[in-house]
Amino acid sequence: MSPTELKDRVDTKTVNMVLLTFATGGLYPLLWLSRVYPILDGITKVKTATQTYVIWVAVCVGLGGLFMRAQEDEMAGLGFLISLAANVMYIVWSFSAKKALEEYALQNFKIDLRMNAFYTFVFNVYYINYCINHIPEADRRQKILVGDTPA
Repeated sequence: MSPTELKDRVDTKTVNMVLLTFATGGLYPLLWLSRVYPILDGITKVKTATQTYVIWVAVCVGLGGLFMRAQEDEMAGLGFLISLAANVMYIVWSFSAKKALEEYALQNFKIDLRMNAFYTFVFNVYYINYCINHIPEADRRQKILVGDTPA
């Protein structure tokens, strides 16, 4: 198992992810989540989500966006609450993925990948993607610190 395996399979730069989020009107994180969670689950051997969970995130994103554009204040308020529920679901998944990534890095590469809980809360899927991309660099640094020659 290589430290670059997860990064290579996910294959998304964080800057591109942010730009694609703007270009798709906020839908890209949902597409990213539906594509990445099975990869993350398979490599880390930890279940972070189910297809049903991702479908409910999609329902909340879709209905929240639809209702927020309504003319009636009650419908717009309902849309806000549903969008808030989608964001909470992203955050819950991000903390599950954070735990899986930390354990994966520790067990497989002896890397103490300390992921910031505040960043996980605020940036959720973007921070998870950043940390996935950072694992090979953390492995290189760990090898230098313990005296192994970096690959």
